[in-house]
Amino acid sequence: MYISKVSGHRQATLAIRQGLRQLDPTVKAPAVNGFGYTYPLLEKIINKAYLSVIKRTPAVWDYLYDNPDVVRRSKSIQNYLYKASHTKIAKLLNRYKPDTVVCTQAFPCGMVADYKRTHHLDLRLIGVLTDFTPHAYWINAGVDMYIVPSEEVKDQLVARGVLAESVRVYGIPLRARFALAVDRLAVAAKLGLDPDIPTVLVMGGGQGLGPIKRIVKSLIMIDRHFQMVVLAGVNKKIVHKLREYAQKASNKVLIFEFVDNVEELMELASLVITKPGGMTTAESLAKGLPMIIVNPIPGQEERNANFLTSHGIGIRVDDIKDIGAQVETLLKSPERLATMRKAAYIYAKPQASLDIARMILGSSQKPSLARESTADNHV
Repeated sequence: MYISKVSGHRQATLAIRQGLRQLDPTVKAPAVNGFGYTYPLLEKIINKAYLSVIKRTPAVWDYLYDNPDVVRRSKSIQNYLYKASHTKIAKLLNRYKPDTVVCTQAFPCGMVADYKRTHHLDLRLIGVLTDFTPHAYWINAGVDMYIVPSEEVKDQLVARGVLAESVRVYGIPLRARFALAVDRLAVAAKLGLDPDIPTVLVMGGGQGLGPIKRIVKSLIMIDRHFQMVVLAGVNKKIVHKLREYAQKASNKVLIFEFVDNVEELMELASLVITKPGGMTTAESLAKGLPMIIVNPIPGQEERNANFLTSHGIGIRVDDIKDIGAQVETLLKSPERLATMRKAAYIYAKPQASLDIARMILGSSQKPSLARESTADNHV
């Protein structure tokens, strides 16, 4: 179970289902939007309000996110929503009769946990965190197991009262392709890029939001030989403007609206400029990518950014005008890029989906080893 059709939570859910089907093609694993199923109207209202707050008054969300006082004051509302969802949760469970329920977001996890406790169900409930810091809404007595991306997150959950034996460090579940080897030379040839020249990957998100135009404009001013690949999303107006920039640039710049081979582009890239969403962060770690972090959303992305910078994997740039200078500095220091790449590989969990699937099916409790660092193969 997840929330929001367009979200990292849904991507994680589908990745786990892919892992389950890879291990056992006969397994039944329906993916359900838990919030949309129980409260479809409320989901639309909250999603709209959330996007509005993030865009217009991000400081408000920063205050609300995992604030102990807010958590305490909202407890009665949360409990009401959990209890009011029981009828629909019952229909869902009666329909599928699951042995295990896996939730990649805290709200559906809380609903199922409350129903499970109230009705004394013999049902295994697993919560899968998709960010690098937990928040209070994840803590529910009915959860049997938590899957987390790092030992630090495990320690934080334990500090909040979760039993250590109920937390597994398997990582954020990714699509299987992120665990596969990629032929960098073939990718470069397909795109018409030089594999021996540094490549900067700029990711603007599916909607093409954020300061992507200013980022690209700053990068094309760099007096250094490199290549740029820009994922601009579906914003046609931005794409048109970016292509104008590309035509004037002295270096090669490729502009894409949408791609389904992000893992290949990440394999080719020397560094990525992006927002630190949980899934994007996990994908970048799987590919050992140094990160330049821009415009983190207060709350979860802010904490992901802190994780990346504190472990030497990413550099945060708050003033977009400084992006070009920061990239130029990194490109002049391949040793520093190699150090950042090695730091990323330490936390890489490309096999997370399969490890989680094995745990669900009971075939293994031992996580796969992270991919060996290939830092020396990148420029």
